Amino acid sequence: MFKIFIKINIILLLLVSSCFAEIINSINTSGNKRISKESIIVFGKIDLKKNYNQTDLNLILKNLYDTNFFKDIKLNLSDEVLNIKIIENPIIESIEINGIKKSSFKEIILDKLSLKSRNSFNESIFLGDVNMVKFILKTNGYYFSQIKTNSVLNEEQNSIKVIYNIDLGKKAKIKKIKFIGDKKFKDRKLSQIIVSEETKFWKFISKSIFLDFNRIQLDKRLLINFYKNNGYYNVEIKDSFVELNDIGDFSLTFSIKSGKKFFFNDLSLEMPADFDEKYFIKIKNLLLNLKNETYSLNKVNSILKEIEKIALSKDYSFLNVDLAESTVNQNKLNIKILLSETKKFYVEKINILGNQFTIEEVIRNSLIVDEGDPYNEILFNNSINNLKAKNIFKTVDFDIKNGSSANLKIIDLNIEEKPTGEISLGAGYGTQGVTIGGGIVENNFLGKGVRLDTNFSISKNSLKGQLIYSQPNFNYTDNTLFTSIKSTSTDNLTDFGYKTSEIGFSLGTSFEQYENLYFRPDIAITYENLETSNTASANYKKQAGDFFDTYFIYSLDFDKRNQKYRPSRGYRTIFLQELPIISNGYELVNSFETTKYYELPSDMISKISFYAKSVNTLKSEKNVRISKRLSIPSSNLRGFEAGKVGPVENNDFIGGNYISTINFSTTLPQILPALENIDFSVFVDAANIWGVDYNNKLSKNNNIRSSVGLGVDLQTPIGPMSFSLSEIISKSSTDITESFRFNLGTTF
Repeated sequence: MFKIFIKINIILLLLVSSCFAEIINSINTSGNKRISKESIIVFGKIDLKKNYNQTDLNLILKNLYDTNFFKDIKLNLSDEVLNIKIIENPIIESIEINGIKKSSFKEIILDKLSLKSRNSFNESIFLGDVNMVKFILKTNGYYFSQIKTNSVLNEEQNSIKVIYNIDLGKKAKIKKIKFIGDKKFKDRKLSQIIVSEETKFWKFISKSIFLDFNRIQLDKRLLINFYKNNGYYNVEIKDSFVELNDIGDFSLTFSIKSGKKFFFNDLSLEMPADFDEKYFIKIKNLLLNLKNETYSLNKVNSILKEIEKIALSKDYSFLNVDLAESTVNQNKLNIKILLSETKKFYVEKINILGNQFTIEEVIRNSLIVDEGDPYNEILFNNSINNLKAKNIFKTVDFDIKNGSSANLKIIDLNIEEKPTGEISLGAGYGTQGVTIGGGIVENNFLGKGVRLDTNFSISKNSLKGQLIYSQPNFNYTDNTLFTSIKSTSTDNLTDFGYKTSEIGFSLGTSFEQYENLYFRPDIAITYENLETSNTASANYKKQAGDFFDTYFIYSLDFDKRNQKYRPSRGYRTIFLQELPIISNGYELVNSFETTKYYELPSDMISKISFYAKSVNTLKSEKNVRISKRLSIPSSNLRGFEAGKVGPVENNDFIGGNYISTINFSTTLPQILPALENIDFSVFVDAANIWGVDYNNKLSKNNNIRSSVGLGVDLQTPIGPMSFSLSEIISKSSTDITESFRFNLGTTF
């Protein structure tokens, strides 16, 4: 009985609906000045000679409103005639933004607005644009900005001028950055991980002191990566919140839940039966070696990179990788790497969208997957990571759509650019004097992805400046081309009777020759002038004059560190050689350096390093010029004044032909762990410098210099300060020691 009742109601509804339906034989429009009757019919999707009921008329109304061309629409269907009475939205004649001087910032805002010049004005969309402008201003640090809008309507032409009057107010500055919760690491270390900085009166150039939503999101990602690379697999940045104080400054707080430290347990590789296992032997060995190691996201990514190499070289073009992770005993992690073959798709087309300044070639050169290639998810994701790593784009998004046939894909890459220039000033003061430096860096010069770096430094007796031009993927070789111009002046006329000035040019490249082995060859051309006074030694006077040199310089860098910034495991070895091609002195330089890092209990990190360098002339009648003689780096021999160790002539420490150093240090995080802004370490340094080719008598003080001490790194209100307390173990009689050394430096 109930079913019969339902059927009757449905039939009645259909009959009622058909009773109100009417055929449209003609259409009349009124009120339209700019939009033709034919366009209205097309926009409304209206068909003549068709029955229209009330639902159909409502759909016409919706279609017309969706165009945003109309402010008001009234429909009336009578006697088979559809009457459409409309009021058109005015056309936007222009959009003005007042109160912002920087044209590039105006362009960013205009680009984000939904309403553009020559579009139809829509009140609801306009209100959404106002909120968008407020959001853009806040994300750029203008939390106190005020927006007043105005419009000028030209009724005769039905056009409107839209005006945004913006009072930016003062930029919101970060007065204090705090880290709370179960954070495991001291505030000083965490503050070095993030980009945002606390405001100081001298930081008048830095942008990082201003509150920026996008920068805060970057800070959170950097913190998560830092914790995961140090074993904290389940780390959460639970929240980042901002508090405003009474004087208009903000405190930025990161709430951290680090969780337990995790270790790798069982790691395995699963793959289809038809995969050749011999290609994956290295992967399996790497997985076995990771057992019981501290969990690190970088280690997992390094395994995935090895799989990527196999996919590229062994014709596994449609390889897909999934990770199955499970915890054991609350702090161990089992990982299964699951390899599978995906459905075979090919890339039909890649559309680059949103790049207004960066040329398209720069973007395409970063893509591993190109048009016509098999679509491989691993390689495509690495392509996206390559673009993000360039640090010239604010966002990189993508959309994968079906192509012209079932096995083809079209990829839309949506790029949002960002400012790529940086300016910095720095100053340092310590026991070795005052140093001032700075530089300007452009990471996307002329939109070609070229890095342009200029820097300078000024100290008591020296002035140095350098311009470096770096072009990645030069001539489509995947190699980076380096070009640099430098100028150096060292004035010791008053103290020791000599002054050197040098201008140089170099051209070189850098690439990964083998896995983790980087080769960098350079050609360097220099002009040097050595000026002496009456107080100079006889040897210096003999060397006075002009020198023109051309050197071939190359280095081999084998880098097996777990990470480049603050490594805790692994090692790095560098060999460098300078070979004279055309030279007055024909000096041959060799250097070797190796450093090994160890993780110890209680989160201690130890480092041991060895460094050796030599310089000799290839012509027996020549002596090594004073500017090319060697000194022990001050960081390699604490407890001694910089440059005040080794052979002495005319009260001047002239340097040697040979140096060698051995250094051991370890951090002490368990000392005063409650003090957030201070870190301690202990060190043992040993070094020697010897050899004076023009006077054997001066090279007799061939003694081991050594010291032991305590290092302290402290974050102060006026910048980071480091100092060391040293106890001398052995030295030469002419060496000048300093038991206390400190350096205070900051950036503006």
